[in-house]
Amino acid sequence: MAKRDYYEVLGIDKNASAEEIKKAYRKKAIQFHPDKNPGDKQAEENFKEAAEAYDVLSDPQKRQRYDQFGHAGVGGASQGGGFGGGMSMEDIFSQFGDIFGGHFGGFGGFSGFGGNTRGGRRVNRGSDLRVKVKLNLKEIANGVEKKIKVKKYVSCNKCHGNGADGDDGSTTCSTCKGSGVVTRIANTILGQMQTQSTCPTCGGEGKVITKKCPECNGEGIVRDEEVITINIPAGVAEGMQLSMNGKGNAARHGGINGDLLILIEEEEHPELIRDENDLLYNLLLSVPQAALGGTVEVPTIDGKAKVKIEPGTQPGKVLRLRNKGLPSVNSYGTGDLLVNVSVYIPESLSSSEKDMLTGLENSPNFQPNKSMKEKIFSRFRNLFD
Repeated sequence: MAKRDYYEVLGIDKNASAEEIKKAYRKKAIQFHPDKNPGDKQAEENFKEAAEAYDVLSDPQKRQRYDQFGHAGVGGASQGGGFGGGMSMEDIFSQFGDIFGGHFGGFGGFSGFGGNTRGGRRVNRGSDLRVKVKLNLKEIANGVEKKIKVKKYVSCNKCHGNGADGDDGSTTCSTCKGSGVVTRIANTILGQMQTQSTCPTCGGEGKVITKKCPECNGEGIVRDEEVITINIPAGVAEGMQLSMNGKGNAARHGGINGDLLILIEEEEHPELIRDENDLLYNLLLSVPQAALGGTVEVPTIDGKAKVKIEPGTQPGKVLRLRNKGLPSVNSYGTGDLLVNVSVYIPESLSSSEKDMLTGLENSPNFQPNKSMKEKIFSRFRNLFD
């Protein structure tokens, strides 16, 4: 099933401000929150969908890529393609819990979603990684699966990412009692004011490591390599950036992994030039070919195609091969192959060739008439329109 437009999901228009996006997400999250809809699978899916939309539209860079390329630009180009989506409840509560001021909407303990691990507790997030992937036109036309080896931080196998050596290697923070926040009440002229801040003892994590894991020195992450499979959709373009959620650096102490950002680079084709979704080819004919016509072959992405040349074909004429270009990344059709005709005039001639052309010079068929001059001038002018 195709993904819905993120603006539609939140019920906002494309010119919505950051504050309007936040307000719309808060409204949807409250409406579909699991605690308000226990056992309702559809509400849970709507809750995740709203969080995914907010994740993209609240980030200026992600929003720009989404506006330009649609779901493909932020990882939702194809079903099961390995990009974007797939946000778990853990991800949502950890990343966006603070949008409700620390305790997500005031719905108690989150009904089985690990309430004490969200709300006020700070969850670390790993940094994003950026890689470049170079593609040729055939890979761009058909989409491609690439396997790349990435050096990155991964979760420590010995401590499973928590940084502690064994079950007794960490303890609940005594300052915040595991909540990750400390609350202070001050008396003012307006009455008692309550403030909440990150716990200074545990840094908001709710736990204090008393015995560090010897493998990662208490960080919960180690440097390693990972082979990642990237499914790149058809129709991507030079400079486009895709993302894979959770494939970046692992976070300290079992937090949320960063994203892997894939920057698309395009290999130059030896004969074809890309113009958005169209491909351009310059066909060079000899004078006899242009005058007499015939059939020639031109390169395409998938091989060769035969093109009929009409007798008397003029330089600058463009032949269009429908649907021989590149697909749109948003599945809005396929471009064409445009064949621009050029005619080669030899730079040097033998004596017999000169005599032959001299004999043709005064022939009426070799003299451009007024109609032909106007037609050629019209093509010339169109080059600058």
